[in-house]
Amino acid sequence: MSENQYRSVLLNRAAAIEASGADAGVAAHYGAPTREARKLFQGQAIADLSHLDVLELRGEDRQSWLNTLSSQSITGLKPGQSSQALLLSVQGRIEHEMKVLIDTDRVLLIVEKDCAEPLQKFLESMRFMLRVELTNLSSTHGVLGAVREIPTCNDLVWRNPWPEISTGGWAYSRADHPGLERPWFLHVVELERLAEAVGEEELAGTMAVESLRIAAWEPRFGFENDDKTIPHELDWLRTAVHMDKGCYKGQETVARVHNIGHPPRRLVFLHLDGSMHTLPAPGSEIKLGERTIGKLTSASLHYEAGPIALGVIKRNVDPEAVLSVVDGESVYPASQEVIVATDAGQTAGRFTGFLRTPPTA
Repeated sequence: MSENQYRSVLLNRAAAIEASGADAGVAAHYGAPTREARKLFQGQAIADLSHLDVLELRGEDRQSWLNTLSSQSITGLKPGQSSQALLLSVQGRIEHEMKVLIDTDRVLLIVEKDCAEPLQKFLESMRFMLRVELTNLSSTHGVLGAVREIPTCNDLVWRNPWPEISTGGWAYSRADHPGLERPWFLHVVELERLAEAVGEEELAGTMAVESLRIAAWEPRFGFENDDKTIPHELDWLRTAVHMDKGCYKGQETVARVHNIGHPPRRLVFLHLDGSMHTLPAPGSEIKLGERTIGKLTSASLHYEAGPIALGVIKRNVDPEAVLSVVDGESVYPASQEVIVATDAGQTAGRFTGFLRTPPTA
């Protein structure tokens, strides 16, 4: 589906205000974004995310083939199971992120808006003679999000692994992860059934979704990453990387940084000064004194915590330092909460700081 063409039927609901940018085509809110976020968190609302793209893989080799390309182990997944996977460059930089859902005779990949077409093009180039068929379902299928399963939808449900440590994964952040408070489910539905699937449920917009995502410290493709991002910087070794699987493009960099190096940057959670009554824009500089040490990637007004944000900063910045976010003439003081530990990586022969080994079976 071409950029900006899609418009959800749920935008016809009362007070709906359409989102812009990556979330164009669905509602940013329905008149009360912070109230919607509270309802969404409590399981009393559903989010229209039908602008997200869906790619379908069929054919006998679909799982084994995807397994050879991605950072995640796919072959052992059974129908109904979910995972998350990345496609990396030779240098280990993130090129695609995929939410993987195994169905009986196919694999569904949920990706960000307008990402299915370039992903399909890449996958087609890697298909060779294997028995795999790819179809972009984005014009006929979309997604509904909630913290619970939606009974009026079908059984095509992607269950977010974040922030649990998937088999073969590794955590660079602390054990008492705030993301544990927010389960997250994505239901793949036919667009012609969208209104029927929602029924009389209360709706929440993408501002509410983003608020809960940021509070859960979960990175989003196209927001927290840039063309140099490696998975370690975003704590995506938790859910999107299997450290013990066979070779795939970028695997050497993933292993080298994890075992004997350090990621150059780290994802950080920021509590912003609320006296400004505005939010800084993504891309705003994060500064320590007069020195620029990173950039803001996402920001939202949380219904309890107030203005919050995610940013990516240099790894060795003092976790106790008060930072500032600069957006034009506006300066927002910001206190940190560590997500990716400052001593992340270099795990060979030692276990210190926040680093956590995978749970034993």
